[in-house]
Amino acid sequence: MQTRIYITRLSIIISGILFLYTSAKAQEPSKKQTIEITSSFKPTLKDAAKINFNAAPPVPDSARPKFKYTIPVNSLALAYQPAAVTPAALHIDSTGSWSATNFIKLGYGNFQTPYAQAGLTLDNKPNSSLNILGHYISSKGSAVPRQQYADAGASAYGSTINANNQELYGKLGLSNKAYYLYGYDQTAYTHSKNELLQRFLGIDANIGFRNIDPTGFGLLYHPDIKVSFFNDNHSNREFNVVGDVPLEKKISDELSIKLGINADYTQFSPKSSPSINNFIFTVPIAIKFKNESLSIHGGAIPSWDNSNFKLLPDLMADVKLSGEEAILQFGWLMHYDKGSYQRWASLNPYLALPTTLFNTRINETYGGLRGTFLEKFFYNAKVGLVQFYNMPLFVNDYATNILNDGKTFVALKEDKLNAFQIHGEAGVVQAEDFSLSAKFNWLMFGKQKTQQQPWGIIPRELSAALRWKILKDLWFKSDLFFFEGAKYMNRSLGSETARSPVDLNAGLEFRVTKQFNLWLQANNIFNNTYQRWNQYEIYGFNIMGGIVFNFDSFTKPLTKQ
Repeated sequence: MQTRIYITRLSIIISGILFLYTSAKAQEPSKKQTIEITSSFKPTLKDAAKINFNAAPPVPDSARPKFKYTIPVNSLALAYQPAAVTPAALHIDSTGSWSATNFIKLGYGNFQTPYAQAGLTLDNKPNSSLNILGHYISSKGSAVPRQQYADAGASAYGSTINANNQELYGKLGLSNKAYYLYGYDQTAYTHSKNELLQRFLGIDANIGFRNIDPTGFGLLYHPDIKVSFFNDNHSNREFNVVGDVPLEKKISDELSIKLGINADYTQFSPKSSPSINNFIFTVPIAIKFKNESLSIHGGAIPSWDNSNFKLLPDLMADVKLSGEEAILQFGWLMHYDKGSYQRWASLNPYLALPTTLFNTRINETYGGLRGTFLEKFFYNAKVGLVQFYNMPLFVNDYATNILNDGKTFVALKEDKLNAFQIHGEAGVVQAEDFSLSAKFNWLMFGKQKTQQQPWGIIPRELSAALRWKILKDLWFKSDLFFFEGAKYMNRSLGSETARSPVDLNAGLEFRVTKQFNLWLQANNIFNNTYQRWNQYEIYGFNIMGGIVFNFDSFTKPLTKQ
């Protein structure tokens, strides 16, 4: 009974609460619902600690840097190398190559000596160039009739490098040299001027191709071909072609293998006799090893002198004892000097027409010491044995005809000539401001196999050269020559020795304006009259002077617009 009363009371209370709530809602029908925010929360990350990078300053280095340069030493000295032969004094202009790229050099001297030289350089691209050079000189002596000569020539050389770092080059040269055969007793013999004229005309062409960087297979190649035409004023002609294909395979930075093919063909066609063919074919093979202290070139050269086969040694070694300051050098080499009308005429321009051609094989064994020190001084000294096979020896032609006047020379063949050689050179080079160098070569001959004496070969010679930039616009140069007179055959077929002369040359050049220089050159200052070849006296003291016009500032490289 009480439970029912409790439930009834609870129902009345709930109903009353609902009634009150409904009544309150009905009294505010238009009030909108709102939300009041009493606080807000933003999620954030704590700031990370910043790392500061502060570069440490370099450690001060007060030590003076030392740079080492390797100065190449011109140590090539052929055992048989007669002095350049002209009736004029040695080295008309001893300055060497002219440094300007676009210039005209003119001069005149005693002995009716006009002189002209010109050079032009054209740069068509950054990696292409063309150089053109021409020259002319002639002299006429007064003491000896017909003592005169002339030398004219021109050459052009061009090269270009493509995008693959490969170089293509070519050269074309023309030469015209005239000599008069004045070396005879002019009171006993009479010859017309045309009979005495000896004129040589030459055309030379050369083209080659090489890669500067090794290929992907480590191969370096350098094919080259040379063609020359040579003739005299008596309708005697000569044709020569040389093809050379050297290859080098890089095995590593220190080791490489060399292989090549060389063919040298000459056809000499005298006017009144059958043609003479001369051919040399070689296949050089070698292994080259080089590191910081040792350089070895070891190989052999199978060769065919016409149909005669010879295996030539090709061995060289350099051992560094103290860096570049002291290098031991050893070698056993054998090579050919080609016998041709053109080459023999370059050795002796008073040569009679050859009746045969033969090649000289030179066998050289040597040892020595060379090096550079203080980055300025260089030296090279070596001793060795030299053997000459089939050596041409030039004698006056009355050796074969006692009634001849001896104004021309014939080439006699010496089957074997032995000699002990001493060679040395030393010098100092101070950039382009100063250079002084000297060379010495001595051949002590043994017994000859065929001929009585080593006719015409200079046994001992010394040369020195000085180049000095005294002031900014003043240059001095000088050359000294001494050689022991060669053996020559007299009219009685006996042996005599020529005089041993001392020849001194000196010159000055100074700048007048930016484009003009003046130059002066004196030759044979001691006025020595001597004979390089028997019966042919050279000129005495001669002096030349002139002007140089440099037009580099007026020419601009040819570039694509």
